[in-house]
Amino acid sequence: MEVETGLRYFRTMLTIRRLEERINELFGQGRIRGTTHLSAGQEAVAVGVCAALRPDDQVTSTHRGHGHFIAKGGEPKRILAELYGKATGYARGRGGSQHMACHEIGFLGANGITGGGIPIATGAALAAKMLGTDRVVVCFFGDGATAQGTFHESLNIASLWKLPIVYVCENNLYAMSTPVHEACAVPDIAARAAAYAMPGVSVDGSDVFAVREATAEAVARARRGEGPTLLECKTYRFFGHSKSDDCAYRSREEEEYYKKRDPVALLRRALVNEGGVSEEELCEIEREVEKIIDEAVEFAEDSPLPEGLATDGVYA
Repeated sequence: MEVETGLRYFRTMLTIRRLEERINELFGQGRIRGTTHLSAGQEAVAVGVCAALRPDDQVTSTHRGHGHFIAKGGEPKRILAELYGKATGYARGRGGSQHMACHEIGFLGANGITGGGIPIATGAALAAKMLGTDRVVVCFFGDGATAQGTFHESLNIASLWKLPIVYVCENNLYAMSTPVHEACAVPDIAARAAAYAMPGVSVDGSDVFAVREATAEAVARARRGEGPTLLECKTYRFFGHSKSDDCAYRSREEEEYYKKRDPVALLRRALVNEGGVSEEELCEIEREVEKIIDEAVEFAEDSPLPEGLATDGVYA
């Protein structure tokens, strides 16, 4: 058991979980407007993937991107400020949940279009290759995005040109309310990689170490100039597709089963049972994370609203 590493992962995963729980609460109170899509339950994917990257590597995200952002080094207070529409947010309060980016940490942005980040990531990988860097790009997307034409077009050209990219499919079993087995003819989305002559790997998305190891192998392959990999992380979202989704299409038995596979709880138990970490040490981390989230809310609420025109800083 990599205890110190595990503790670091636990802290980050718990930060994602607590931030999203608070966002859900604030949204319900009407203190956050617009829309938001939560990734609670998928934290091990974000943290495991980003743990295998260098600071200069880049990622593209999805409409469900808060976890990816934090795992890549984003600050909870600036994420929350953006959701509040405040000037201190990552898009100066003009982008909201689905349009945040921070190029300084290699986070190329979330995307409100299903599959919209796939060609962007592929273009970033092409740029990395043309510039002669050994930078790698990771592209996050959901199972629903694999039905988009951008998926086929991007994976095909990335394989042809041996681009340094890892395509990470977060298969949480549902594209909004459509079960993946009703939309995909093969049981593993990773099997689709064979059509593009690239490795396809399925991994338990609740195991942060398994995700990290699979990603590290794919990243090393890409950095050697051997081309892309399709990595499927099998996971589950605890909340609905969005705030208005009551998950009527899922059984309570299914939800209970996957809650027993809660990645945060699994890592916590492993740290105690295999790593010998004390409950007090973990409780201290939990208190520290709660303080971070409380301070993030205070920062967001105290931050100023944007000034100027709504179109300032917006390009088309």
